[in-house]
Amino acid sequence: MSPTEAILNNSAVADTPAAARPDDFAHFDNYVMTTYGRFPIAIERGEGCRLWDTEGREYLDFVAGIATCTLGHAHPAMVAAATRQIQKLHHVSNFYYIPQQGDLAQWIVDRSCADRVFFCSSGAEANEAAIKLARKYAHTVLDIKYPTILTAQKSFHGRTLATITATAQPKYQENFDPLVPGFAYVPYNDITALEDAIGDIDEGDRRVGAILIEPLQGEGGVRPGDLDYFLRLRKICDETGILLICDEVQTGVGRTGKYWGYENLGIEPDIFTSAKGLAGGIPIGAMACKRSCDVFEPGNHASTFGGNPFACAVALAVGQTIEREDLLTNARARGEQLRTRLRAIAQQRPDVFVDVRGWGLIDGMEIAEEAELTSIEVVKAAMERGLLIAPAGPKVLRFVPPLTVSAEDIDRAADILTEVLDANYAR
Repeated sequence: MSPTEAILNNSAVADTPAAARPDDFAHFDNYVMTTYGRFPIAIERGEGCRLWDTEGREYLDFVAGIATCTLGHAHPAMVAAATRQIQKLHHVSNFYYIPQQGDLAQWIVDRSCADRVFFCSSGAEANEAAIKLARKYAHTVLDIKYPTILTAQKSFHGRTLATITATAQPKYQENFDPLVPGFAYVPYNDITALEDAIGDIDEGDRRVGAILIEPLQGEGGVRPGDLDYFLRLRKICDETGILLICDEVQTGVGRTGKYWGYENLGIEPDIFTSAKGLAGGIPIGAMACKRSCDVFEPGNHASTFGGNPFACAVALAVGQTIEREDLLTNARARGEQLRTRLRAIAQQRPDVFVDVRGWGLIDGMEIAEEAELTSIEVVKAAMERGLLIAPAGPKVLRFVPPLTVSAEDIDRAADILTEVLDANYAR
């Protein structure tokens, strides 16, 4: 038996001591900063689209780490890839060539409009990289002394200082000023407002250098981009030289039924970012761009953990599994099934629900403003009955199950939601 096998087979080592288990919530809160409002359950294990907490209760997982667990939990392909790579080499500096990183970059390039890829550890880092690349391009190619990046209201781009500034939602920015200069905001899907903003900002040394936008707003309420809006947006960028950046952190890697959300809109961005689903839950981020705007040089940007052999090996396994199991087709079919079921529920309660929308397996159900009901109340009630869903703002329910979700799982989730509404919110 190898040393690794001995460790894996040693239950005394593998089991977490009871005193340190996170289901002791007071113990947990005593040591972990309260940056999250956590629900009172502690997840212990998962398999496929199901999770079990430390009390042995089973949940149908339609959160998937917030659109992150692409293949669900404990997928054999991820387990095998992670095991093989961790036994060989898990991390090495980007001072050296990393074959797995090159292979993953090629996988992304071959399935997108991009030519080059930079790797990091998260979506916020990927968006930071895109912001830096856009600013350097604006200075060195567009000759803009003070470039502005336009973003959309109700967007979400991350939690670093630059990305919360890009995130045009005051609730994320409060008490973190002074924010990073060089950003301006416009309404989502409003081309007139965007054109006006470009004209207003064009003054002297200050011009718009890039537009950073989500193909579908996730945290902003699961709001898909309008086709006509994005077609016009692409034309404006072509005519002005402004870079178009698509934030694909939540919509990428098959989530919408296509590899990238922008494919639903008939356009190609100059830059796009990815993270959440790329390695199915192993931390990784990527910023991909066309060769024409790759102005980075050695020393301009870096990431210690970015593109390490372990994360890249798992990400490659995720991508290969998406293709082998035809999960893009499954995402489209199961997404249509889910929206059909949700619309039927909404039609039975027109005073409660006003819209069901989404692409593939990122779907939202909007609660009427006048309804005395919040998304978090439904999320909690569903959790009690064994269904995990997520809020996307105070009035939108978000459904983002693994791409491996089955037709039976979709029906079961819809049945549970119906039971929750019947039990707690009479028609």
